[in-house]
Amino acid sequence: MHHLVAPSLLSANFLHLEKDIEMINNSQADWFHLDIMDGLFVPNISYGQPLVKAIAEKAKKPLDAHLMIREPDRYFEDFQKLGVEYLTVHLEACPHLHRSIQRIHDLGMKAGVALNPHSHVGLLEDVIAQLDLVLVMSVNPGFGGQSFIPRSLTKITKLHHLIQRNNASTLIQVDGGVTLENASELVAAGANVLVAGSTVFRAREPREAIRQLKQVATE
Repeated sequence: MHHLVAPSLLSANFLHLEKDIEMINNSQADWFHLDIMDGLFVPNISYGQPLVKAIAEKAKKPLDAHLMIREPDRYFEDFQKLGVEYLTVHLEACPHLHRSIQRIHDLGMKAGVALNPHSHVGLLEDVIAQLDLVLVMSVNPGFGGQSFIPRSLTKITKLHHLIQRNNASTLIQVDGGVTLENASELVAAGANVLVAGSTVFRAREPREAIRQLKQVATE
C-alpha cells in the first residue's frame, strides 16, 4: 500500500481551527492526528475531550489519537464515544500493556503503541501481532517543531523486520521532525504513516505540502 499522511492538529491555528480542519478534509491527507497531552506524562498540556468532540463534528477523515498521558486506560471509552478510530497509548505508560490493547479492541477501535526514543523495539515482541499500529517517536514527546533524531531510522528498520518475522500487518507510524527532506528515507525504511505538524501548517501552501508528502517515494 502507499503510505499515509496524518497532519497533526497540534500545529494548527487554534483560533481558526475549523478552517484548518476543512483544509485537511479537502486535501490528500488520510487521517487527523490528535496529540493528547496531560502535563504529567509529558511536560506540556495540549487539549482534551471537548476539543476532540468539536474536531470530530467537522472532520471527514479518520481520527488518530495519540495519548501522551498517565493512566490512559481510564479514558478509552471517552475517546471511543468521540469517534476515534485509531487509539495509541505509550508503552511507558501502560504497566499491563496486553490488557490495554485488548480493551481498545473490545471497544471497537484499532490499537496502537508508541515508543519513546529510548525504548527498544524488542519490548513489543510479545504483542506485535495484536497491534494495528506502532508509533515511533522520532523526537522526545511533548512539543511540536523539534528536530528529527537520526537514530530513529534504524529503529524503523528494526520494527519493520519484527513485523515481518511475526507475519503481522501492523502499520509503522512516525511522528517528530518529519519533513519533505527526510520523508522519502522514512518510507524506504518501512514507515507506513507520516505524521506532520510544522511541515504542513507552517508551509505557505499546506495542501501542497500534504500532496508532496503523499507523493514522496512513490513517483
